[in-house]
Order: sequence, then structure tokens, then C-alpha cells
Amino acid sequence: MNSGQSIFSQLRAFLPSYEFHKCVRRYQGHYKIKRFSCWDQFLTMAFAQLTYRESLGDIQACLRATGSKLYHLGIRSQVSRNTLANANQVRDWRIYADFAQVLIGQARRLYANEPFGVELDQTAYALDSTTIDLCLSLFPWAKFRRHKAAVKLHTLLDLRGSIPSWVVITDGKVHDVNLLDQLVFEAGAFYIFDRGYLDFARLYGIHQSSAFFVTRAKSNFEFHRLCSQPVDKSTGVLSDQIIRLKGFYSHQSYREKLRRVHYRDADSKRRLVLLTNNFTLSAREIADLYRCRWLVELFFKWIKQHLRIKAFYGTTDNAVKTQVWIAITVYVLVAIVKKRLNIDQSLYSILQVLSVTLFEKTSILRAFSATGAEREKMDSGNQLHLFN
Repeated sequence: MNSGQSIFSQLRAFLPSYEFHKCVRRYQGHYKIKRFSCWDQFLTMAFAQLTYRESLGDIQACLRATGSKLYHLGIRSQVSRNTLANANQVRDWRIYADFAQVLIGQARRLYANEPFGVELDQTAYALDSTTIDLCLSLFPWAKFRRHKAAVKLHTLLDLRGSIPSWVVITDGKVHDVNLLDQLVFEAGAFYIFDRGYLDFARLYGIHQSSAFFVTRAKSNFEFHRLCSQPVDKSTGVLSDQIIRLKGFYSHQSYREKLRRVHYRDADSKRRLVLLTNNFTLSAREIADLYRCRWLVELFFKWIKQHLRIKAFYGTTDNAVKTQVWIAITVYVLVAIVKKRLNIDQSLYSILQVLSVTLFEKTSILRAFSATGAEREKMDSGNQLHLFN
């Protein structure tokens, strides 16, 4: 039955406002602010993400056109382009980063038993980064190349549910491997990353934390083979070896044994040489774990395609980080709504429906009660999908 609340208001009910205000107080977000609170700013920016608004003027025009409904949406102040621009520029982005972590914690608990392609009791994470190109004249602080600016979005993705558990935003010149120094490794968990993160001193830090890693070896990798284990080549595994590092500096950095798995991917016809410190899983399971790293690539492509993180409403460091963190919050919020309401559509379909129904006064479930055939028409065949 229609409760009289708009869909946007029902989405807002899934947000723990008490936790949000704790984040605001932590960073004094309301210092010398008389109107347009941090909550107003967050809801306005979330609306912009859900409806894919192009600019601050676009946001202002859309919300002022529905001014009589703003109070019921939770936005208590009139939305002005200049006010929103100033809020994005001066209010601490860590407010929205901390609030995103609150929702990430909820989502990870909801998706804790979600399958991801490998039967594994431990938690598995994929670590990678994506580069967002910017204009150097507008974003001079985002150092990347001589005539180009960029920021990097470094993400540790929980493979159960494709939930980003840890996110850091840096300028484009920061090398990916340096981010391993900021991670706190979870004992017993698996960390999967490409060879861009290959640094044996840092890998040894993961090993000392009682965590496991799976990564690719570089082409000039030197090692001593200690023994070979039997393999079933019909599974694509060509060899499974116990090794020690051969190079002087490599051996000084990592003195323990490693496992080297040589695998041929039947789909791509590529041969991969994988390194891990786990000796209990089968070689095929190690290879399957590495293949699941593609989920973090899919996550980056998905959010770039369906959320507003490639073009920004402000040009300062604080404005960019605020927008990215609110985009991540919206992504996680929709994942929470999907799980709690048992909506069987893909995340792409959910966002498409929400973008045109936010002001409708009907239940969220009724908005997704279209027939399967109608939903298929909404989905483009070349779109990226998560949570199918």
C-alpha cells in the first residue's frame, strides 16, 4: 500500500542518520553554518548521483522545480548552486568517507555468505586502482604527467558481493604498490592483485600478518625450484612448484618458501605464472582465485559508467573527494536496499528505475514489480552488470 512517502524518502530511511551526525561532529562539519547542513549537502549530492545530473546548475534547476517536495525528501534548505559549490569545497570530505564506511560495514554483513565463484571459507579481497583523467588547468593539484592531471581510485574489493571495503583517493603520480603500506591485513584472508603490486618486502609483510596473497610473477622472475607437485593438466594447471627466490635483494626481502603455479586459461588462451604463500588450496583453486580479480576491474567499469565520478562539480581536492565518496555511498546504499528487500533485478536495472521514480509516492517494491519481459527491455545488452 502507498504509505505517502516518495521513493527517495524510503531510500533515506536505509541511511543511519545518527551515524551520519556522529561523522559530522567528529570533523566539526557544522562549524559556523546556519543553513544548508551537511545532511542537506549529502542528500543533494546523492540525488545528483541517482539521477546523473550534469552540473551544479542542473542540480539547482531540478530541485527548485520540485521545491514543494524538498522538505519531505529530507532537504530542509533551498538548494543553490553557489551554496552547494561552497559546501563541496570547504566541508571536510572525511565526513562522507567515514559515513561510507558505516554503510560498507552493513553491506559486508549482508553479503557475507554471497558466492563469488570459489568455494572458500576465508574472506577474499581484490586490490587494484583506476585512473580518472582530469584537465591540468582546472585541477593543478592532481599531479600525473607534464601536460595531464589525474586522480587514482585505489580500492580493496570484498569479492563476496563486490563491496569496496577500503578506498583511497590519491593524485595520479602515486604508485600502486605504495598503497600496500597503508593496508591492515586480516589474518587468514586472501589478497589478490596484479604484478603491479609485486614487491617482495611488502609481500613478506602480508605473510607475517598470517594473511595470504595471490599475485602474478614478472617475466624476469628468478627462482630456485625446490620440488614439483603432481598436477592434472586437464584443469589448465601446467605446473605446481615450491620455490625460493634467487635474486640477492629478492631473497633478502622474502626468505620463506613460495608456491609457483603455472596456469593456462582456457578462455583467453593466456598463460599465467602465479605466486602465493598458501600451500593448502589446490593449484586450480589458486588459479580460480586470481581469475576472480576481474571483479574489481568490473567494479571500476561499472561505477564509471553508471555513477558521476568522471566529471566533477568542483575543482578542488576536497570537492573531488567529497563527490567520489558520496558516489561510493550511493553504490553501497543501493546494494543494501537490493539485499534487504530481496529485489531480483541487477544493480543497473535498479538504478535506472530509481532515476525516474525518486519523486513518486509508491513503495519501492511496487516500483520494481514490472514483468520480467519489461525489465529485459530496460537492460541494454552491452551494459556491465553486478549482483545479477
